[in-house]
Amino acid sequence: MRRSWTRPLATVGMSVALDAVLDDRKKRDAKPGPALYVVRALALALAENPSAAARLIGERVIQASSIDIGVAVEAQDGIMVPIIRAADKTSLADMTARYNELVELGRKRRLGPDLTSGGIASVSNFGTFGLDWGTPIPLPDQTLLLGMGAGKKLPHWDDAKQQFVPVTQAELTLSFDHRSLDGGGAGRLLKRVAELLSDPAKL
Repeated sequence: MRRSWTRPLATVGMSVALDAVLDDRKKRDAKPGPALYVVRALALALAENPSAAARLIGERVIQASSIDIGVAVEAQDGIMVPIIRAADKTSLADMTARYNELVELGRKRRLGPDLTSGGIASVSNFGTFGLDWGTPIPLPDQTLLLGMGAGKKLPHWDDAKQQFVPVTQAELTLSFDHRSLDGGGAGRLLKRVAELLSDPAKL
């Protein structure tokens, strides 16, 4: 993390409705957690915008050859971040199975470097601790870290119904290396993630 702080880091955030994700989850046999929907949405958004899936090494910008996304997992003595390879080409069902395998290995402290290195970005679901938002720090060899806060029922004004309706919302925060991505690019990337989450059947 000290190495991470040698870079200029910035964070953008926005609220996202999770009702469509929660409804879609009920229809699936294997029940992916909301964070896996975010992993899949981030992977697809990065695949659409390859310039955002890059890292700066020295003075060179290196494009990612594969959209590999890490997922923060709490182990007994800290956090581990196993990598889901080619997350943009992995269906949500296959991703769920792979994630469960990685979590089990992580909790047994059996994740080797081949399973934890080489990602371009990670997702951290700090909402599991009841937190609304945070400014997570990307790993030193990664460019992006997308944090997800707790889902909460909030009143939302519905123009069609002309009344407030309950909506489950969570805060998403995207921390990024400002040398690789500017604020506008990060904002557009995060907005695209939210758009993909609004139609989870396509994930």
